[in-house]
Amino acid sequence: MTDNVVNFLLVSQNEYAFKFRYRMMPYKLILLLCVSMFTSAISLADEKAIALLKKVDELYRSQSAIATMKMTVVTPNWQRTMTLQSWSRGLDDTFIRILSPKKDRGVATLKLDQEMWNYFPKINKVIKVPPSMMMGSWMGSDFTNDDLVREVSLVEDYHVALSNQGSSHLLTLMPKKETVTVWGKIEVEVKKDSLMPLEQRYFNEKGMLVRSMVFDKVKEFSGRLMPARLIMTPHNKHGNATTIEYLEMEFDQDLPKNIFSLRNLQKRFN
Repeated sequence: MTDNVVNFLLVSQNEYAFKFRYRMMPYKLILLLCVSMFTSAISLADEKAIALLKKVDELYRSQSAIATMKMTVVTPNWQRTMTLQSWSRGLDDTFIRILSPKKDRGVATLKLDQEMWNYFPKINKVIKVPPSMMMGSWMGSDFTNDDLVREVSLVEDYHVALSNQGSSHLLTLMPKKETVTVWGKIEVEVKKDSLMPLEQRYFNEKGMLVRSMVFDKVKEFSGRLMPARLIMTPHNKHGNATTIEYLEMEFDQDLPKNIFSLRNLQKRFN
């Protein structure tokens, strides 16, 4: 093959490659634009999901809050009703005291940052709750210690995805890699028109539904609309359920500094 022929073939090949790249440029631009739009759509969906989850996560939280509530624990063999009062400061500090019945009056729970204690006046003893027991039952109810003091922030500890489910939004929460939890997945159903939570479902790592919490009786407390009743049902304990009903709630009140202290926890309450 002569040098002229070789040169001709090389030039022709280069011209073809140039023309091919030139012709493909619009398709590449379209592809890049589609990818960009898809990424933007995902980003907007993520932002909406996070904003919605944050609203649900902070519904019962504020700079400070004082609440009076009734807790009813139902089992196949017995039923128990308690009246509680709670004080909370942000996400870190919570104090809960049982007001009635008389035999439980004065039993109290204190959470300071990452530490938690229970006080039992009948034996005049303070018992520290270790981190391993945060998912344990609070006072024999179907709510855990963590549920009552709300130590976990769903927004910070879970990845969230948003999907539509008829008249409601469905938030699917998957734990982040660094999150320590017994839940493999949490689903939160939120009503579209009012953005009020309807139900929260908890699944184990095998994907089995372990418990669910229903929200109802929306009321206004201190100018804030929120479900006044929460019903927790464990699906591995037939006939069991625990209901918390908020009777009174005030937000952003000035709280005495000594409320969140071990001294106040052990204070005799008549």
